Parts: sequence; C-alpha cells; structure tokens
Amino acid sequence: MRFATLQTSTGPTCAVQLSNGHFLPVSGACKAAGVADSALLDGSLQVLIEGGDAALSAVADLVSRAEAEDPALASLIVSAPVLLAPLPRPRKNVFCVGRNYAEHIAEGARAQNTKVAVTEVPVYFTKPCTAVIGPNAPIPVFPHVSEQIDYEVELAVIIGKPGRDIPKDRAYDHIWGYTILNDITARDVQRRHGGQYFKGKGLDGSCPLGPVVVTRDEMADPQNVGLRTLVNGAVRQNSTTALMIFDIPTLIASLSEGLTLEPGDILATGTPSGVGYAMEPPSFLKDGDTVVCEIDGIGRLENPVRTA
Repeated sequence: MRFATLQTSTGPTCAVQLSNGHFLPVSGACKAAGVADSALLDGSLQVLIEGGDAALSAVADLVSRAEAEDPALASLIVSAPVLLAPLPRPRKNVFCVGRNYAEHIAEGARAQNTKVAVTEVPVYFTKPCTAVIGPNAPIPVFPHVSEQIDYEVELAVIIGKPGRDIPKDRAYDHIWGYTILNDITARDVQRRHGGQYFKGKGLDGSCPLGPVVVTRDEMADPQNVGLRTLVNGAVRQNSTTALMIFDIPTLIASLSEGLTLEPGDILATGTPSGVGYAMEPPSFLKDGDTVVCEIDGIGRLENPVRTA
C-alpha cells in the first residue's frame, strides 16, 4: 500500500492511496465504517506505523471497500490532495548516511582536489525534524548563510519494528516502508564548520520528504531501483540503488549497534553522483529553480526553490 499525509481543514491526516490515484483518509474511513482501531482513528501515519501488521490489515479492508465503491466511504475520497511530508514532524532526527556511492565519493574528491577514501564502516549524521518539508513546499535559501545550496536524491527507509543490535539477515523484518528524501546541503556551511555534516545539512527546509511512503511489500527489491534528480527539467543524477557501497541490511545492522531503532525512524541511504558542487563549473540551487527527485516504484518529489 501507499500512504501519505494530507493537509485538511482540521489539520494533517494520514491517507491511503487507491488504485485510481485518489486518497482515502484512514481515520475518517474508520469512523464511517465503524472500525474501532485506535491506531487508525488517531489520524497520523506515525501511530499507524506503530500499529504494525494488524493496522495494515485493517487498512487493506478499508481499501477493498472503497475500491468496491462502498457508499459509506465514497464521499471521503480526496481526488486533489494537498500533500505534506508523510511524517511531517518525525519524533527523532532523520538518520542519514554519507559517502555510500563510489562515484559520488570520486566526484567529491575531484571537486575538492583531494583524496577521499571509501570508509570501512558507514558514515552517519542526522538532520533535525525542523528540516522536514513536504512535496511542493518551497526549499528556502538563505543568502546571508549560504550561496552553495545543493541537492541529493536518496532512498529513505522507514522503520516499523523496533530493535537494537539487529542482525543483517533480519534487517528487512524491521522495515515498514520506503520514501524519497532530498538531502539539501549548504556546501559552504559544511566546509566552514570543519567539514562536519550536521550544520550544513540541517538548515530549515533542507529535508524534502515524500510524496508517499510505500509499504515494504510494494518494493520487491529496494536494492535495485532507479533514482534521479532533475533541476529545471535537466537530469543531474541518474543511478541505481544497486551501486550502494553499504546495502540496506548492512546500514540497519550497523546503525542499530547499541542504538534502538523505533517505529517511524527515518534512515536516508546516501546519494549517487551528479551533485551540483561537483559539476564543472559548479551549479548550485537558486531562487526560482525547481528540483524533482524520482525513485522508481515510489514516485516524484518536486519542490520549488525560494529565497527565504
């Protein structure tokens, strides 16, 4: 199934996407159908994720009724939604992985005229929850802070089952779904602060997320899907998750060493080559640009760039 968070007159609400592309608000559908499930009535994707397989099964029943044109649900279907980030305010910082594609490491080394080695273990950093924005929301640029705003398309993993010290062969059991993340980065800020990642990647609006989360069963092989970035219609990044240095099970096993992963946690898995700072000459985002990140099987995350 495919889930999103919609902006409504009463606030954000979780919805499931139907086969025709329209959305059925889960909480409203439960009330109309007489389903008394607290994980669904809450109206948030976070609580639905915490509800586990039982919550997903209940939603599947609602989808079947809606697809069969149940009159109790027909009036609830939204055909022209305003989408927010699927998890508009994550409970924890977003976990991110740096240097996870060899060609991206190589282009960075060329751009900086230095040697950058492949690390023996994954490199982690985080983005604050205040960085998260949804589809079509403006990516803010702050000229007084940075003149080198860059893009990075990434496959993001959503954790469903909690765990610590998760073995690689059980990593997929802990995944609830997948979405698209654009790791917006202020390159000059990153360099100015000693090369550490958090400040340059943590500015407001620097984590576009969405448009939907697809459940784990919807993506048969997340380790072999195409991902792309387009800026003003021109392709900048075009690669596949098959080229990750550290695959998804390795990332989950490594990150969870002594650290509990919880339902709703987000893990971005790194970006391929084609970023703006490594172009000749470098090409950074500016007011008026449009950035589109695509991942096969998930969809298209589009955001305009605007001066804050």
